[in-house]
Amino acid sequence: MTNTSPPAASAKTPRALSGLLPFLRPYRGRIAWALIALVLAAIATLCFPMAMRQLIDQGLAPAGAAPDPVATGAKLVALRDYFGLLFVVAAALGIFSAVRFYLMSWLGERVTADVRNAVYSHVLEQSPAFFETTQTGEVLSRLTTDTTLVQTVVGSSFSMGLRSAVMGLGALAMLVWTNPLIMAQVLGVLVLVVLPSVWFGRRVQRLSRASQDRVADSSAIAAEVLNAIPVVQGYTAEQRESQRFIQSTNNAFATARRRVAARSGLMAFIIIATSAALLWGLYEGTQAVLAGQISAGHMGETVVYVIMLASSFAVLSEVYGDLLRAAGASERLMELLHTRSSIESPAQAQPLPASNSASRVVFEGITFHYPSRPSQASLSDFSLTLEPGQTVALVGPSGAGKSTVLQLLLRFYDPQQGQVLLDGVPLPRANLHALRERMALVPQEAVIFSSSALENIRYGRPSASDEEVYSAARAAFADDFIRALPEGYGTFLGERGVRLSGGQRQRIAIARAMLKNAPLLLLDEATSALDAESERMVQAALESAMRDRTTLVIAHRLATVQKADRIVVMDAGRIVETGTHAELVAAGGLYARLAALQFKQ
Repeated sequence: MTNTSPPAASAKTPRALSGLLPFLRPYRGRIAWALIALVLAAIATLCFPMAMRQLIDQGLAPAGAAPDPVATGAKLVALRDYFGLLFVVAAALGIFSAVRFYLMSWLGERVTADVRNAVYSHVLEQSPAFFETTQTGEVLSRLTTDTTLVQTVVGSSFSMGLRSAVMGLGALAMLVWTNPLIMAQVLGVLVLVVLPSVWFGRRVQRLSRASQDRVADSSAIAAEVLNAIPVVQGYTAEQRESQRFIQSTNNAFATARRRVAARSGLMAFIIIATSAALLWGLYEGTQAVLAGQISAGHMGETVVYVIMLASSFAVLSEVYGDLLRAAGASERLMELLHTRSSIESPAQAQPLPASNSASRVVFEGITFHYPSRPSQASLSDFSLTLEPGQTVALVGPSGAGKSTVLQLLLRFYDPQQGQVLLDGVPLPRANLHALRERMALVPQEAVIFSSSALENIRYGRPSASDEEVYSAARAAFADDFIRALPEGYGTFLGERGVRLSGGQRQRIAIARAMLKNAPLLLLDEATSALDAESERMVQAALESAMRDRTTLVIAHRLATVQKADRIVVMDAGRIVETGTHAELVAAGGLYARLAALQFKQ
């Protein structure tokens, strides 16, 4: 079964962000330089209050004092020196801050791209069982919304938080050093701020995860409906679908509102509590100045450090909310990355024999249930052999299990009982890539990608030359209509081939399979979307393509399989008849009844 359990690190705290560590490790050098720049910028900032103290205490005359020309000249020189020092500090702060910002922003963009690439590549490797329980819109939400949150944290919030932490600790250390008695009282109050903040933070993180899930629900609805626009409009369901989407977005808004309210409460509590503690410290400092215990410059230095400490706590409260929200997004991404497909290549794959012009396929006692329908067998005690070069057709009523045979052969699923062998090798022992390279598939619903006609056909063999693509198109009777398009083979076909008719899409899919030239050809209702004239032309092309390879054909229209070497009739997941067209018609069984219904016209 597919493992969808979350990783151990996905606790309801910012520790869920630890899943990003593997993506950060390759950039340790840049992170180190960013941290150095951050610390140097913090040191430059912390030097400001010290320079101001010297400026006030030594560079300015006390109010009401008699002017002394000599002393005044010396103080003017000292003032220039102090202001020059302040400018040097400001320049250093600007340079180091810019370096930190660039490196951290670069890191955020790079890590986000790496996470997106990893998630997308991982999803592409999942078996169809994964997509039976996971909506495409949810995956897209994780690829976009969740990774954007991660980018914000890595590239901005984390840097701001770290800078504020360094600044806050530095300011706190300076305050404790310069005013130990006062700050001891303030620190005792600050400790009391931490405990409620942790409780608030956990609630924000839970609501952040829930908010992301609700956004994913909306994305899933939108993806489903937009992919079925003709059906939605054909059944005049636009208003219903709009209401369904509005309800979903309202649910997302309601959850987001609770998250924002909790985060606002956290922010207000931290700012008010820390400000109250620090104002108490300032009050005590003012009393010390009036009592003559410290100088005015000392008091000014303390005020600036207090402002730094308060602003650092305010920023940290904001960043902590961002971290909690990103923790929910990171948790969802890590869950996806930790999902393991039930269909994987073995660690020690058994090599397939050298590729011949045709393959041998054996189904031995197959019993199979789809994961979403465990109580209903799609195939029961199914056994079938396809000899090299043979064309075998599977026919029968809908739901008989015909397409399931193709899905097992492509190893989209593994059977619960029995085994499938390709050229003598059990499918689970073969490398998945090498296995599927032996097959060319023409599905019932032709898939057209958002690219040119040339690239759509070349998808079957990316290394093929233009002339090989043209040859495959001519063989599939697609060359004429492609050249009649506005830009010929370079014409953009639109999303899912909306600019083509059903028959044209099918012929491009057939050309793609013919270009691949694989030993095993799988045709799943390959001519179902063609008109009678196109079907005759494509059927002739398919017969030519099937001549030197093993072919498995699924068909409802029996006219397309009359020339098959063997016709296998299926019903309810079992083989009920086998023979040629003539033999099965003469037997008077299920095939004869289906033939009578189709050919009596």
